[in-house]
Amino acid sequence: MKLPRFTFGVGDRFGHQGKAQLLAMRRAHEHGVMVSPVWNKSNREHTLVGTEPGSLRAEADQAVAALGWKDPYFVDADHINLKTVDRFLEASDFFTIDVADSIGKTPDPDAVEKLVSAHAGEPLDYPGLSEPILRGPGEVKEAAAKFLAAMQEAADVYRHIEARKPEGSFIVEVSTDEASTPQTPAELYLILAMLADEGVPVATIAPKFTGQFNKGVDYEGIIADFTREFEDDLIVLKHAGKALGLPEGLKLSVHSGSDKFSIYPVINRLVKKHGAGLHLKTAGTTWLEEIAAIARSGEEGRLLAAGIYAGALTRYDEVTAPYATVLHIERSRLPPSGEVASWDGARLARAIVHDQSCPDFDPNVRQLFHVAFKLAAEAGPGFTDLLGRHAGAVGDAVTENLWERHIRPLFL
Repeated sequence: MKLPRFTFGVGDRFGHQGKAQLLAMRRAHEHGVMVSPVWNKSNREHTLVGTEPGSLRAEADQAVAALGWKDPYFVDADHINLKTVDRFLEASDFFTIDVADSIGKTPDPDAVEKLVSAHAGEPLDYPGLSEPILRGPGEVKEAAAKFLAAMQEAADVYRHIEARKPEGSFIVEVSTDEASTPQTPAELYLILAMLADEGVPVATIAPKFTGQFNKGVDYEGIIADFTREFEDDLIVLKHAGKALGLPEGLKLSVHSGSDKFSIYPVINRLVKKHGAGLHLKTAGTTWLEEIAAIARSGEEGRLLAAGIYAGALTRYDEVTAPYATVLHIERSRLPPSGEVASWDGARLARAIVHDQSCPDFDPNVRQLFHVAFKLAAEAGPGFTDLLGRHAGAVGDAVTENLWERHIRPLFL
């Protein structure tokens, strides 16, 4: 199984927007660019909402059938490890192996020496790199101390999947984006070398980039630094992937990539410059369009949305804790629940929708709603019935958000 050049990860907490999401991909095709959907949902999200991985497969298949989609599509077991992978095996054909928790674990000394023997050498100065990749014995040992145990764990997960899925029937991504510090281009090269040595046919790699990729809001950081780093990483993959015997078309994956509007022009330009592929994984942007559209739908929807906000304020620590490292909420600037309850539905929606030109947009409110989807799940039919009754308006909002704010600036 080969991954197309451009893939776009879409999440759908409640399983209602598969067709609306796919319509955004179809628009890209109509403009001459094939962007293939990868529906993704993590073990954490399944647990919080109370769903099983098979429901995401069913949603994807139904959307594809309804629109007559003939191009590739995938279902991603997002951020899995050995403890969580088994429930995803039947439904998924894309596995994002997350080994961030094992970064920094002490590796076996013999394995370190083997890595040094295989990969230490003269600096690599690929054309266009901002500085050569140093890979002397000291640099290789330092990278091994950080990443070798984690990459061996990724290999264990891969082999667990390989033993239970038909050969060539799934895609492998390895993620280190939830590590504490960004990986340098030299570290990225050596991570790829470790995976190659372990026989992991990694198709996409998700490093941690410089700056903050917080949920549901724009990039926070120095764009010039990101630009240099992103281009260096593209160059490393272009040259090292082939040299190390990794699958053709190896590409970068940008996690929590939705709503990072300020760096989309950089990504677009550099991907085109280097003829590279790209996988970008969204994070909650569909759910946020759902709740904004519900708030606009009428009094019942307004009350539900305001109630979810009030509940999230009351249960702030509970709802934010699972996402603490990828949030930047200024808690003191969150409006009181009584104030939000006094807003009409349109005003509440404007606070949520990521329109930076709108004076009512509030990134703190948006991020709190982002992590409050658990409360919508607890509302049960009180929420899902509204999704059904207002399916047209909600679906239109989802499609327009993905197409206008994400796919068009990223890929066209």
